[in-house]
Amino acid sequence: VHQSKMDFFCKLGYGKQDICKVLENLGQEALEDDVLKELIRMGSKPQALKNQAQPSQLKLVARGSCSTTPGLKWLGEDDSDSSDSLRPIVIDGSNVAMSHGNKEVFSCWGIQLAVDWFRERGHTYIKVFVPLWRKEPPRQDSPIADQHILEELEKQSILVYTPSRKVKGKRVVCYDDRYIVKVAYEKDGVIVSNDHYRDLQNENPEWKWFIEQRLLMYSFVSNRFMPPDDPLGRHGPTLSNFLSKKPVLPEKKWQPCPYGKKCTYGNKCKFYHPERLHQAQLSVADELRAKIKVPLALGKEEERCQCSP
Repeated sequence: VHQSKMDFFCKLGYGKQDICKVLENLGQEALEDDVLKELIRMGSKPQALKNQAQPSQLKLVARGSCSTTPGLKWLGEDDSDSSDSLRPIVIDGSNVAMSHGNKEVFSCWGIQLAVDWFRERGHTYIKVFVPLWRKEPPRQDSPIADQHILEELEKQSILVYTPSRKVKGKRVVCYDDRYIVKVAYEKDGVIVSNDHYRDLQNENPEWKWFIEQRLLMYSFVSNRFMPPDDPLGRHGPTLSNFLSKKPVLPEKKWQPCPYGKKCTYGNKCKFYHPERLHQAQLSVADELRAKIKVPLALGKEEERCQCSP
């Protein structure tokens, strides 16, 4: 009976010493419920609860990290978020819409095409600036197509209307180009427009450099928004590097030497020689000099050996 009770309470997680003390006090014939009550009254706890009650060792974690094991990462998680590595985009809505409408119609569908193109690339900060008077009903001298797109983009917090008002029947319009350049400059982003903003370049020298280096031009080809692959010319960065905060340098590709093994330039040759990977790239003259020095050195060593006793 004693052994069966010991096994029963040991399975519950209580220590043998506590069980023996209770059985000595209550007797070997005590009921299991009475033994359990006495164990609880004594304050003894099962081993599992004791392990939980013990505080775990605290580990110092670098500020900003969310776990104690910085080496472990979720599957598919990169070192940096792709959206954080891309530059903010500021779109000149009037320029894009008029370009898509062949400078005759303010085509809002062109703005939507440009926004969708940058969204697909992963850009999260996209702002489009349009004058406020474009909300008004279209007129014959300024037709607007697909005006409902402006309302949808405004609800998505992408479209921003530059202020305008009427004074004595005349419309007073704020200069929306200044909004575009200022926001793009403060956000260190990219301006999407075919306008060169020459008046603003002359106004501020810092803006001049920014417009020259961060202006992204474009074209519409069959309702397709197409920026150039080389925004700053043939010798400038690629489009992906232009739109990224951290550009990726391309690997240096060597052009094979047209002379091949007959090349006499040695290490001065600017072309690639696959046969010289594990050889010292010396010119022919240097190789001849090296061959001449070796036997001369050997001859001097033999003379020293003969002279020495």
